[in-house]
Amino acid sequence: MNRWKVAFLLLIALLITATVIFVLWIGSPSEKTIIPEPKAASEGHVLTVKTTKEDFEGIANSYIMDEMKTRPLPVTLTIENQILLTTELTIFSFKLPVIMRFDPIVEPDGNLRLVQTGVEVGKLEIEPETVLKLLKDSVAFPEWMIVRPDEEDVYIDLSRIPMKSNVEVRAKEFNLEQDEITLEILVPNN
Repeated sequence: MNRWKVAFLLLIALLITATVIFVLWIGSPSEKTIIPEPKAASEGHVLTVKTTKEDFEGIANSYIMDEMKTRPLPVTLTIENQILLTTELTIFSFKLPVIMRFDPIVEPDGNLRLVQTGVEVGKLEIEPETVLKLLKDSVAFPEWMIVRPDEEDVYIDLSRIPMKSNVEVRAKEFNLEQDEITLEILVPNN
């Protein structure tokens, strides 16, 4: 047999093997992500702040950029009538734009749960759970952003965001249609 034929057959076998491994990896169940117990409520003074979608978007992206200062920014948060997380996935050296749509839910402990309502990956139709699994496995998010593919949501633990002067932030209301976002800032007693 000609050595070019052998090389060609080896290349085809390598591509088929890589494709099968990639498909098996994407199809495998992700490990269960556990949300940490909420911090005990601190004593202090509560300041209630009302803000707009635009202001909250700027603040959120600032904190994300601050956490990712040494790494390229993997996601951008945009707030319209839903919360949008935009990123890019590189698959076989192709960059695919990814837009994930979420509805925010304020948890009783003041943290946010972003429930995925839709996903756009280029022109491909991929299940939301698969996109979240890829995102979780390929991007090192800050510890306060917990991606949970099985639940198809992203949990934002506002109590674990590092703040100056040890203040804590809790979500009170997140009404995007009315452009009303209410946050509580807890200033601890010193």
